[in-house]
Amino acid sequence: MKITKSLRQIIKWFVPFGIIEYRYKKSGRLNAERIQKGNDIAIYFKNLDRDNQDPEIVKIIEYLERNQCSMYPYEFTKKCFSENIVIYMDKICKMNYVLHENKRMYFPKNWEANQIREYYNWLLMEQDVDSPHRYDTAVFRVQEGDVIADLGTAEGFFALSNVEKAKKIYLFECDNKWLRALKKTFEPWQEKVSIVNKYISDTTSKNYITLDDFLDGKEINFIKADIEGAEIALLRGAKKTLLNQKKLQFSLCTYHRQNDAEEINQILTQNGFTTEYSKGYIITIFDRDSKEPYLRRGIIRAKNNESI
Repeated sequence: MKITKSLRQIIKWFVPFGIIEYRYKKSGRLNAERIQKGNDIAIYFKNLDRDNQDPEIVKIIEYLERNQCSMYPYEFTKKCFSENIVIYMDKICKMNYVLHENKRMYFPKNWEANQIREYYNWLLMEQDVDSPHRYDTAVFRVQEGDVIADLGTAEGFFALSNVEKAKKIYLFECDNKWLRALKKTFEPWQEKVSIVNKYISDTTSKNYITLDDFLDGKEINFIKADIEGAEIALLRGAKKTLLNQKKLQFSLCTYHRQNDAEEINQILTQNGFTTEYSKGYIITIFDRDSKEPYLRRGIIRAKNNESI
């Protein structure tokens, strides 16, 4: 897919410096309705009485006074530039890849270099240490010898960052465009990485499985989930896992639906987990049904007593 100059101009209304959020675009286009939504959200924040706002909200207001409305309303988004990303071609499998922490990360065969460059740039920004979407921290992270479940793996960014220290990794991904790329990316570690082509849910059927049924008593230590609003269903299907796993950490997305952050936090704390949210907020420019105040927490991190 070629990114035209006019499309780049539209993109700037949504994410700084033309960075594309591929998960939320439709058919490669960002429509006028979403541009208008971004304008409306910016006006909403600029009209707030900042003297009565939390410092975190004031920081967002100040950002929007200087910048266009975007999903991540923070200065860290200006650190990444896709032009600096080198794309390599594997001449054997004819697939493009980037070097992520000196490890090959492959992309779908039909993706052009510019698309890969923009996408990987977005990932680097998304996982910046100051990002509301950051999965881990210096103290909350995968430990040596952990067993990981990466739910909603996509390109495998999180799993690839932790593959060398993990004892075992389960990659849950149902989007067929990623399966071949994932297989190539994790080929050097195929003895400890399994790709699971099923959706995680609160019931088990042909294409769906609960975490309890999948694990069936197997060890798990770190669960990362970005599954488009199915995070609560994940927890409902993980009652035994929540109760019986002695050393367990979660890093779950909480921004896909309006009340996810509060509901997920409640489930985890009721099961004895200590929780914290990632830094800052995400502006819900991607959700046409979002309402004031247009802010959601990005990630909830949780650990049980054995992990503390």
